[in-house]
Amino acid sequence: MAAVKSSSSSVSNQVSDQCSHQESSNKSEPLIPGLPDEIAELCLLYLPYPYQALVRSVSASWNRAITDSSFVRCKKSLSLPLPYLFVFAFNKVTSRIQWQALDPRSGRWFVLPPMPCPKAACPPGFACTSLPRQGKLVVLGGVRSDSECSTRTTIVYRTSTNQWSIAAPMRTPRSFFDAGNINGKILAVGGGVARNGDLIRAVDCYDPENDTWAASAALPTNQAKYDSNVVGNKMYVTEGWVWPFMLSPRGVVYDPDEDTWQEMRRGMRDGWTGVSVVVGERLLVISEYGDCPMKVYDPAEDTWRYVSGDKFPCEALRRPFAASGVEGNIYVVACGLNVGIGRLSECGGGKDETVLSRQPAPGACPYCGGMVQAMDVESRWTFCFLPLYWKTKRKLYCAVCTRRLVVQ
Repeated sequence: MAAVKSSSSSVSNQVSDQCSHQESSNKSEPLIPGLPDEIAELCLLYLPYPYQALVRSVSASWNRAITDSSFVRCKKSLSLPLPYLFVFAFNKVTSRIQWQALDPRSGRWFVLPPMPCPKAACPPGFACTSLPRQGKLVVLGGVRSDSECSTRTTIVYRTSTNQWSIAAPMRTPRSFFDAGNINGKILAVGGGVARNGDLIRAVDCYDPENDTWAASAALPTNQAKYDSNVVGNKMYVTEGWVWPFMLSPRGVVYDPDEDTWQEMRRGMRDGWTGVSVVVGERLLVISEYGDCPMKVYDPAEDTWRYVSGDKFPCEALRRPFAASGVEGNIYVVACGLNVGIGRLSECGGGKDETVLSRQPAPGACPYCGGMVQAMDVESRWTFCFLPLYWKTKRKLYCAVCTRRLVVQ
């Protein structure tokens, strides 16, 4: 018995030595052969998060790097400009909710893990917002179809881990309400109680760092949900319009510094006639009447001005749709999961134009006698990440007075 015990101990020590040697070998294994680990880790930081599940199976060193807490903290601190578009589909028969993410650079869709919510959840009552610098998508509230009750749920998706988690519930059950991100905190505004239809004036504020909810200044009046958006550090909420504009809509503005609500300026609320999108510090609206003209709000004049250039492709992107602005682009997700991308341009053309080359051209400017310069300009308008047309044209300009010239 003693000999057997001794033999077992010897084998155990041998296996332990082999494991230690293998672990030491894995730790010394470079992340990417030929590159210092610091450079290799930077490459992994720029890897789109949907691929991280595949990365973990490449090697033990990659799995260790991706899951390390310092790697996650570094990815958060870098705030890499890699936007994704999140949308969800709902099956009325199975009551199944499926979230998907679109990578604008590759045009690929990725299916997210199932969201941990009750099977009886009814998605039209949700409010969704994001915390881009933290890589989080937040889903709030909703309605249970079995009891017709509003919920207090807060569900958070983290791109760093590709996982959902349940966060602290809202202070007030609500559905069909607005939510927005102001200075890294989430505001849940208005809405109603599904069972009795009462409108809610209470406003809840969520601190994602501490996972806590607190009360903010209540709405001055009961207000139906229509649309909202955050411009700068203020949240604008409007209850919308009724065709043919017989009633003037109500609208309010929240100032987080003062924790107060004020009435929205008349020009802004009367002209807010569709789905809003923010590009930079500019508020735009895709109108829900006629051929869906696009307007931009001018705060100096308290008026809306129509955007020149191509019209919104309402035939290809049918309502209902949602819009989001990222890095100067306007992303529109429409019925049937069709996606259109447009760019807001300061120049009058309205299209995204890229100068391919410049070279001298024969002749002289008829206005000042200066040298003529030719520019090859590429113009394109894309939908669903596939160009409907793609053409290159040549423009002639005077190199001295910069006037555009026309060939006779």
